[in-house]
Amino acid sequence: MPIKEITMPKLGESVTEGTINTWLVQVGDHVNKYDPIAEVMTDKVNAEVPSSFTGTIKELIANEGDTLEVGELICTIEVAHSEETVADTKSDDSKEESVAEVQSQIDQSMKKRYSPAVLRLAQEHDIDLLQVEGTGRGGRITRKDIEEIIASGEMPQAVEPAKQATPEKVTPAAVEKPAPAVLPDAQTGDIEIPVTGVRKVIADNMVRSKTEIPHAWMTVEVDVTDLVNYRNEVKESFKEKEGFNLTYFAFFVKAVAQALKEFPQINSMWAGDKIIQKKDINLSIAVAKDNELFVPVIKHADDKSIKGIAKSIYELAMKARTGKLTMDDMQGGTFTVNNTGSFGSVQSMGVINHPQAAILQVESIVERPVVINGMIAVRHMVNLCLSLDHRILDGLICGQFLARIKEILENMNKDTISIY
Repeated sequence: MPIKEITMPKLGESVTEGTINTWLVQVGDHVNKYDPIAEVMTDKVNAEVPSSFTGTIKELIANEGDTLEVGELICTIEVAHSEETVADTKSDDSKEESVAEVQSQIDQSMKKRYSPAVLRLAQEHDIDLLQVEGTGRGGRITRKDIEEIIASGEMPQAVEPAKQATPEKVTPAAVEKPAPAVLPDAQTGDIEIPVTGVRKVIADNMVRSKTEIPHAWMTVEVDVTDLVNYRNEVKESFKEKEGFNLTYFAFFVKAVAQALKEFPQINSMWAGDKIIQKKDINLSIAVAKDNELFVPVIKHADDKSIKGIAKSIYELAMKARTGKLTMDDMQGGTFTVNNTGSFGSVQSMGVINHPQAAILQVESIVERPVVINGMIAVRHMVNLCLSLDHRILDGLICGQFLARIKEILENMNKDTISIY
């Protein structure tokens, strides 16, 4: 029976790669077309990869923890003849020769992309990965390659300088090849935690954001005493009527959405040779699940009431914690509001959610003595910390934006705003 290839699918707009979190099948398993075969994590969302054919899993090319580009081979499947199409049939001898010729010319572009499992095994057994010939796509070294080397007992070591190629045979690529990074070794009692799945995506995104975006920061403190009193008056009746909590965060999101309408420059993205000012106000919010962090999006937040925003926050948080977020839930964010105050934080500087222009940290509401008209009073105070992309935004516009949010929040009370 013919063997078909299943590749890493494109799981969303701007998604270029995915990490195999969990295989849902094993070699020898029979699957039907569209059955899920793997859970994949991208920088947008967790998703299941469906089988493209009905048949028996022949080989799992990618390992759990491997990150592959869209279109890369992840597994092969043995299918029934009925699954073949005319377009797939290659009876012509010249076509077979052409395929063979192309296969023989596959470059080694993936050779230096190692999965966490490969790196860990290589370090444990002192294997120089530069001396290993990978059997994966594009010359990539797989965990199976390393396991076979370990089983053989012949560990390839780094080539001594005296044994290296003569000067006339040294290629430019060989000269420019960077030295492998020096990684710390675990000591007795240390715990090694593989960087995979969501944690790897978070790490990659944070590095990209900090290396590409010139960050700047500013902070304002806001007196939210009236807001706190208003929310405390209605929170019990709201919970009883609606079935979910009326959180402080919903008020802050509402204030941000209103201010973004008045300062649309903040609702922008960097696009190389231009700045894109977004029409829709879609607010990304951070939701944690164990050691995983998701950033779902409240769409058209400026059109929602405080109740509507509170409901969106509740529903997105529940989806994240039950693994039911969809690609649509994660896409389209134009500005991020991060509720760091839920952890008791009073001052922090957020890393911008690439490619957005800014992120706002809403800190913990605390009671503090404040001077009002020459008198000391205890007030409910909160810090708002804005991180901005200095390519897009300057201090003047961001200062005005924060001042407007402060004004909105300090005037939120039962006489000025309706929850519904």
